[in-house]
Amino acid sequence: MTKVVIDKEFFELFPEAQISTLTIHGIDNHVDEKDDPYFAKLLHEGSEESKKFITNDVFRENDVIDQWRQAFRQFKTKKGARCSIEALLKRVSQGHEFSPINPLVDIYNSVSLKYGVPCGGENINAFDGDMHLGEAKGGEGFKPLGATEDSPALPGEIIYYDNSGAICRCLNWREAQRTMLTEDTTDSVLVVEAINEEQAKRASEAIEELKELTEKYFKVDGKIEHLTKDHPETEQL
Repeated sequence: MTKVVIDKEFFELFPEAQISTLTIHGIDNHVDEKDDPYFAKLLHEGSEESKKFITNDVFRENDVIDQWRQAFRQFKTKKGARCSIEALLKRVSQGHEFSPINPLVDIYNSVSLKYGVPCGGENINAFDGDMHLGEAKGGEGFKPLGATEDSPALPGEIIYYDNSGAICRCLNWREAQRTMLTEDTTDSVLVVEAINEEQAKRASEAIEELKELTEKYFKVDGKIEHLTKDHPETEQL
């Protein structure tokens, strides 16, 4: 039995937080080149929509960026770590286009951009026990994409983790190779994060669109759950 569990230490830092999850099973995430135009269009439309979140010429002073930077100051982070939505919006502000990667990643990136919220996803079958979001003890093993050496979590860092180590460091900064979505992923949990009421409204809309897009493309049924301090864990994934 595997669940998503939000530890009380996370809600002590972010009492208004809402972590929305979408669980999907039995998908074929392999790249089919004939679908590239569809995903390129999704990403382009998401990029265009995201420009409404970049209205201040000083990038760091845009509300979405400022809110998440303030959030990251509340816990120990690796130097230079930034929220995943900041990384996407930075590329938009610099005029970069997004190219398709694989269906699941393309879908959640397009939704992340459109709603200005962090979105991510993990391979359920790679978990060792439950996936927690909470405070690192320090030393939880972690290898990001492209790395060959371990880059363990810092004490007091907010991470996703399971029994084998860190799954995503600095809340939503970077994912581990071990659980990342690949073309071979068949069962996944997608996550949308919010730390205040205004973000939670957008996150709720985003997870509904994620469900609609994944169900349409993969022809499966997805299950949404919203985790808060009063409801801190999902049912079995």
